[in-house]
Amino acid sequence: MAKKIEKTNAARLLDRAGIAYELIPYTVDESDLAATHVAEELGEPIEQVFKTLILRGDRNGHFVCVIPGDREVDLKKAARLSGNKSAEMIPMKELLPTTGYIRGGCSPIGMKRPFPTFLHTSCEAFDYIYISAGVRGLQLKLAPSDLVAYTQATLADLIKE
Repeated sequence: MAKKIEKTNAARLLDRAGIAYELIPYTVDESDLAATHVAEELGEPIEQVFKTLILRGDRNGHFVCVIPGDREVDLKKAARLSGNKSAEMIPMKELLPTTGYIRGGCSPIGMKRPFPTFLHTSCEAFDYIYISAGVRGLQLKLAPSDLVAYTQATLADLIKE
C-alpha cells in the first residue's frame, strides 16, 4: 500500500483558496538539494522545476524570486524590479526564522508573512510547473497562473543571461 502523503501548510492554503494542484513526492538526497536533482527524480525538464529564493533589498526589505531550477537570479534585475538599488540573497541561517522554511524545502506559498514575489516569465510556456510544497521530498505541481494569482506575483525576467 502506498504511503499516505502528508499535506503541507502550503497545500492546505491552496485547498482553502480552491486552487488545483498535485503533491508529488521525490527521493531526497541530503548531499544534493539542487533543483536539478529534483527534476531528475521527477523525470521532468529542469525548466519546469522552479526554485524559491529569498533576497533582501537595501530599501524595501525581503522579497521572493521564483526561477527555473538551473538558472541564477540576476541581482541587479531583481533589485530594480523590487524597487531597491541593490539586493542580495539572505544568509542561510536567516531562511528558517524569516520564512518558516528550510533550504531545499522553501515554498513561495505559506511563508511566515507575505513578501513581494517575482516569478520568472518562462513559467508562462508551461501548463504546469513544480515548486516546493514546503518540505524536502515533496513538490507542488500547479498551473503558473494559479501561483501568480495566489502569491500576487509579478511576472518578470529575473535570471542571468
